[in-house]
Amino acid sequence: MVPVLSLWLPILLSAVIVFVASSAIHMFTKFHKNDFKRVPNEDGVMAALRPFNLAPGDYGMPLAQSMDAMKSPEFQAKMKAGPVVFMTVRPGEYNMATNLVQWFLYSIVISLVAGYIAGVAFGPGTEYLRVFQVAGCVAFTGYALGLPQSSIWGGKNWGTTMRGMLDGLLYGLLTGGTFGWLWP
Repeated sequence: MVPVLSLWLPILLSAVIVFVASSAIHMFTKFHKNDFKRVPNEDGVMAALRPFNLAPGDYGMPLAQSMDAMKSPEFQAKMKAGPVVFMTVRPGEYNMATNLVQWFLYSIVISLVAGYIAGVAFGPGTEYLRVFQVAGCVAFTGYALGLPQSSIWGGKNWGTTMRGMLDGLLYGLLTGGTFGWLWP
């Protein structure tokens, strides 16, 4: 067993490496350029929504408040008429720095969990490939395996989800490689 506190260097370094890799993917490639579609008449749609003063949060419409309400003719008619919408409303003032800090902290948490599990599974001196496999698999799980839920239940485009999962695979490989390299 290797105590997680003795893995502070691979935990922090793998988070930094993932942060840099994700930044490079999003800034220098067109891999995610089709993740979102532009709404026709964007200005008009935004102007139409403003009077509702929607608080930040996740919304769905039409939205039934119970299973019985889902079966009602009124709800079924709304569903058939469409559009069915799942949307996230964010505040108008967008601060990318906050998102980047949260992403880095999230990467540290994933590396911490990957280090903890590898540390419980292996002792000092374990060969690179074994550490790489376990730490990388745990990191992949953290970065990627929750993404399909948004496509299954929220209708998110499967292409966007699969691109995010490929990112997660890369991040898992980078995390596993860092732990294998720096394993005590």
